Amino acid sequence: MSTRLTPLAAALALAFVAPLPALAQTSGTTTTAATAADDGRALPTVTVNASADASAEGLPAPYAGGQVARGGRIGILGNKDVMDTPFSVTSYTQQFIKDSQARSVGDVLQNNPSVQVTRGYGNFQEAYMIRGFIADSDTLAYNGLYSILPRQYTASELVERVEVFLGASAFVNGAPPGSAGGLGGTINLVPKRATNEAITQATIGVETGGQAYYAADIGRRFGPEDRVGIRVNAARRQGGTGIDNESRELNLFSLGLDYRGNNFRLSADLGYQEYNLTQARPSVTLATGVLTPTAPSGSSNFAQPGTYSNERDVFGTIRGELDLTSDVTAWAAYGTRYGTERNQLASATLNDNAGSLGMSRFDNARRDVVRTGEVGLRAKLKTGAVNHTVTASASGYWNDSRNAYAMRFFAPATASNLYSPVLTPVTSMTTDFAGGSLDNPKTTIKTILSSVALADTLSFADDRVQLTLGARHQTLRSQSYDYNTQVGDPDYSKSALTPALGIVVKPLQNLSLYANYVEGLQAGKLITDTSAVNFGTTLEPYKTRQKEIGAKFDAGKVMYGLALFTTDKPLAYLDSVTKIESTNGVQRNRGIELTAVGEAARGVRILTGLTLLESKQRDTDGGTTNGNDAIGVPRSRLTLGGEWDIPGVPGLTLDGRITRVSTQYVDAANTQKLPAWQRYDMGVRYIADIGGRTITLRGAVQNLTNKNYWESAGGASNSGYIVLAAPRTFVTSVSVDF
Repeated sequence: MSTRLTPLAAALALAFVAPLPALAQTSGTTTTAATAADDGRALPTVTVNASADASAEGLPAPYAGGQVARGGRIGILGNKDVMDTPFSVTSYTQQFIKDSQARSVGDVLQNNPSVQVTRGYGNFQEAYMIRGFIADSDTLAYNGLYSILPRQYTASELVERVEVFLGASAFVNGAPPGSAGGLGGTINLVPKRATNEAITQATIGVETGGQAYYAADIGRRFGPEDRVGIRVNAARRQGGTGIDNESRELNLFSLGLDYRGNNFRLSADLGYQEYNLTQARPSVTLATGVLTPTAPSGSSNFAQPGTYSNERDVFGTIRGELDLTSDVTAWAAYGTRYGTERNQLASATLNDNAGSLGMSRFDNARRDVVRTGEVGLRAKLKTGAVNHTVTASASGYWNDSRNAYAMRFFAPATASNLYSPVLTPVTSMTTDFAGGSLDNPKTTIKTILSSVALADTLSFADDRVQLTLGARHQTLRSQSYDYNTQVGDPDYSKSALTPALGIVVKPLQNLSLYANYVEGLQAGKLITDTSAVNFGTTLEPYKTRQKEIGAKFDAGKVMYGLALFTTDKPLAYLDSVTKIESTNGVQRNRGIELTAVGEAARGVRILTGLTLLESKQRDTDGGTTNGNDAIGVPRSRLTLGGEWDIPGVPGLTLDGRITRVSTQYVDAANTQKLPAWQRYDMGVRYIADIGGRTITLRGAVQNLTNKNYWESAGGASNSGYIVLAAPRTFVTSVSVDF
């Protein structure tokens, strides 16, 4: 039965959730929404001069409407205005992160039509299909450095901005660690910094299921000319969710420091995040020949009692920039992370079309010690009528990853059902096989990455023509060790040169036409399929080739974007005869992206986009799936987001988003398919000055019509697992600025 929502019903729903105390994000450092000011009531504003990357220019300014910024970090090229870069980049601001009540980086990325949020294989790791290629959350960059943030989940309270770079990124950012990231795009998270005006904000909230939320955000500047900045954020979430018997706990603390000297700038970050899930609903793997089942209730839970996923990370960075002359600047950065994980999972396999689930237990323990850094030099010079910005950099990455696992299987009598779950404590399972000691995991893989890069951006005709040339030489080294004996495989060491070419032409001051050729480089995949003869080994690096053309038009308060691209990626698969997994196939992605963002009219802001994507398999195992769609890549994704300041009611804003995702396939043979789905989200916020304090009330309804649907299909390891969407969820909060 279809569900229709009238405008009156929507308004009543929003009016209901607005007064509830609930979830909110910590205070940002960008200017506050221009909503109430347009209606005649001035609200506090904050001017940003501090910069997370210690650059003299500071963060790029917000664009009209405040939802995205005018530019963002383009890796080795530094911060650039979107009209001056031959790439597609979107930088979501702290104000937008707060107002959308995003809990995680994945919640923010739901607004990007070229990003499909999914999960890692066999666990609850946030993963992102960017232009149809998987990127794990452990390949996120933090202030330009890879793998510093928690690898399963990154809370939004840690970040000032979420910058999305679309396209192969080996040149601008270097190859990320691991085997999932950098081929379709990269995500850089910008840390928070103290602003010129003092920040003291407290937030409390609650959401469906009784999830309580508490957060504090404090920022100050000290000393002569306010040269020293301190920003402290703390947050806690605890309680149930809209899914039966599921609970989550988040404990977070971050400290951001910066110092502005006369000719140098310093910044540093220290963070701690603990994220615990109890009886979290797992993904579902479809057995061969089983059709995609009808989605059960979004609130149902087939997770087994006793299952959990715990993650704890401590991380830090330091970055400095020194002006050697007025035209030459040097920088250096270093970061480290120590992470521990312990999971007891019960994965689910759908064995027939009646909903029968086979449950298996997988325990694992992991510890990571990561160190990474970079140094660079940027110089501006002129040769005749041509201006140059020359950049050289070198980077290094090191990770000691320690792992252990145990696999156990339920007895047949304890099988469950998708629609009528049978709950059996996971302790009733018997051991099948294990690797290493869960209490003391040993090193199973060491990864060392190093690179040097050189770029030159040439500007002609009063900067109306800008040509970027560059290349990065990167070496990827790793060594795998046996889980039990600690005997190491032969040292794996490969090098590659990844060139880049980009051009921007401005026939008009507010129109940019661009084109680029870039390549992606990624460490070879770690074989996790236990049926593979080469299980536990690492494949050769992937190298993709991307060609893109596009246009950007700045209409003053609305910016429009158009991009057309094609990317070829090597495809790994398990040979059905030899049972060896190797990189022999190709996945070709071709797409069109259309976007519009800004202030379409007085008090009306839009954030919309449409991506049309064709992702085809080529040269597959025996040619059996040639021409088929790739797993987990929908052919279209539409996001229609907007905000409306209610006339005559200063401080009151309604917002909403419609997301439409086309069908996507679960298996390489394209016999298992997820139906298309459409979701509605609506919210309201009210900003008032009460007793000299700025009070912000926010309320939202996610999945407004309570639609039951499968949200995503696979994405990692070429495995077809499906993820059930969350039910209707009410999220509300109140923030007070002191």
